[in-house]
Amino acid sequence: MASKIKIKERILDLPKVEDARGNLSFIEESGQIPFKIARVYWIYDVPAGQKRGSHAFKNQEEIIIALSGSFDVVLNDGKETRRYQLNRAYKALYVPAKMWRTLENFATNSVCLVISSGAYDESEYIRNYRLFKQFIKVGEIQSETIESVALPTPIIKILPQKNTVFGCLPVELPTIRSRAGNLTPVHCSVDIPFDVKRVFFVYDIPYGKTRGMHAHKQCHQFLVAASGSFDVELDDGKHRKTITVNRPIQGIHVLPRIWSKEYNYSSGAICLVLASEIYTEEDYIRRYSDFKKIRS
Repeated sequence: MASKIKIKERILDLPKVEDARGNLSFIEESGQIPFKIARVYWIYDVPAGQKRGSHAFKNQEEIIIALSGSFDVVLNDGKETRRYQLNRAYKALYVPAKMWRTLENFATNSVCLVISSGAYDESEYIRNYRLFKQFIKVGEIQSETIESVALPTPIIKILPQKNTVFGCLPVELPTIRSRAGNLTPVHCSVDIPFDVKRVFFVYDIPYGKTRGMHAHKQCHQFLVAASGSFDVELDDGKHRKTITVNRPIQGIHVLPRIWSKEYNYSSGAICLVLASEIYTEEDYIRRYSDFKKIRS
């Protein structure tokens, strides 16, 4: 019988789109992510000396990115320990299932972004290293019985006729507060009304610069200030409104066919965007005159 090929962790080089208005990096399902995105979460406000994680997943895979600052990811496959320092937004670490992992050595104001193949399910976690070693050896945990946790009922998707600025609302996200740092999770089509296929983030934004200035034909976007703050101006062709985004526990759902721009970025601000579609230039409306025609 042929032996199974073990999938190892690896560093992923993400695209870095350099721009005088701020740099942009992205990761999407059809490209760098070897799984369907089920959950995205970010860890922040981690005090000095604290560790996060120290667990393994039975089946879930993860992508880990340092949006801001730096930290170490320590991985153990039951035999060998390997350490990776993440300190660039355009570098990501792919972590396969069945790997014991710990996040440590967080620099001040670090933000850790994690993209996961599975929704939160306590039965997927192995939180005891001895049980992890047992699982690696025999493929099951004999002394542990944990019930799965049911997710909330999916929220109703927003209909096209509600594509006005009044339908682009702030969304308060779940927050898991801890002395070891806070965590905000987003489950696709549960905490936000769409599945996520692309994640991108804008960083290194110079003072006074404006981003955006376009609309999408089909793509839904969810904008979060992972760090700092910025303003989002929304325009549906008839009405305009501006929303300030300044907390990592709140985001703005930008509907298709809404013109938006982001400005008034604070120092060190990071705009994190969860998108419903992979990148296609055909989905963009980049000229305001074309946008007005579509909305008329």
